[in-house]
Amino acid sequence: MQISRRDLCAILPAAILPVALLDALAAQNPAAAPATTEPALIASGAYAWDQLPVTHTDVSEGRAIFKGKLATGEHVEVHETTLHAGAMPHPPHHHLHSEMWLVREGTLEITIEGKASQIGPGSVGFVASDLLHGIKNIGTTSATYFVVAIGPTAA
Repeated sequence: MQISRRDLCAILPAAILPVALLDALAAQNPAAAPATTEPALIASGAYAWDQLPVTHTDVSEGRAIFKGKLATGEHVEVHETTLHAGAMPHPPHHHLHSEMWLVREGTLEITIEGKASQIGPGSVGFVASDLLHGIKNIGTTSATYFVVAIGPTAA
């Protein structure tokens, strides 16, 4: 099958568009740029709570559980955060990966595209790729939750 110059001119923009869109997103938010190196496969196994290193900030403490790629190709990152009363871990933001929050204790307010929802123990929040979102502990005690991030910028 031969492709004429006219055919090539018609299909070339469609081939370039995805790359241009990714470049534009990366220019707007460098943290959301796709990773340039392939993450390691996540090992099957148990991740003992008392074996996970703890990191501290002014507003929280956290434990990184795992980060990498599944055998099926998805990039995944999982961590746990304990957020002080009234605190936010960071300002509202957006990125290419999707996130879900699984609340263990406390009361969180999750805002997605300007709409706020309260969630408590046993509840789950979810935000799809590239939507503006934020999270805040609106309770009077610490709130603990797990974050599961899935997508190209998760690992």
